[in-house]
Amino acid sequence: MNKLNEPSFLLLTGTFLLVITAIQPNDYTTWWMETAPIFIAAPIFVATYNSYTLTPLVYRLLFVHAIILMVGGHYTYAEVPLGYWMEHWFGFLRNDYDKIGHFAQGFVPALLFRELLLRSSPLQRGKLLFTLVTACCLAVSASYELVEWAAAITMGQGAEAFLGTQGDPWDTQTDMLMALIGAVCAQMLLGKVQDRQLGQSHK
Repeated sequence: MNKLNEPSFLLLTGTFLLVITAIQPNDYTTWWMETAPIFIAAPIFVATYNSYTLTPLVYRLLFVHAIILMVGGHYTYAEVPLGYWMEHWFGFLRNDYDKIGHFAQGFVPALLFRELLLRSSPLQRGKLLFTLVTACCLAVSASYELVEWAAAITMGQGAEAFLGTQGDPWDTQTDMLMALIGAVCAQMLLGKVQDRQLGQSHK
């Protein structure tokens, strides 16, 4: 597939999947809340595509992250079948699909922040960039937990499916830990791949 057409393909496929997951979700309110980041981010990336095109790696990761959000929104995170399979396969004590979501919440933004900082700031590759990217991802994770807290206060029991704590008193802390692990893994595993794509796109 032509590189120039790939983002359009991902956008159209993502839109189709978004419509599919909106059909008879477990709870419409939860679906809207879980997929809200897509409705916020996608128009921004579309509007800036011509003036600030990101690497194929980042667009692909954003697409995968969107799918994770859509699936969580359709079933609610505590009811996603994959989470139940994981619970059975690995002997988990609860449906841990939400941990995949929070891992992605660190993994995907890490590459996005890394690219933005490399392209738009004086920062160079190294320990400082690694640290700042990780800190940005933790800030995103903490901000999301604050949104969940606000939802819990505003909606009361109605926010239970959105929160997805499943009775775990340490859910907030482990969510942020997963985002931290995701941010570190992304930079270690895909940093060089991103560097190559950045070099190719600016030749």
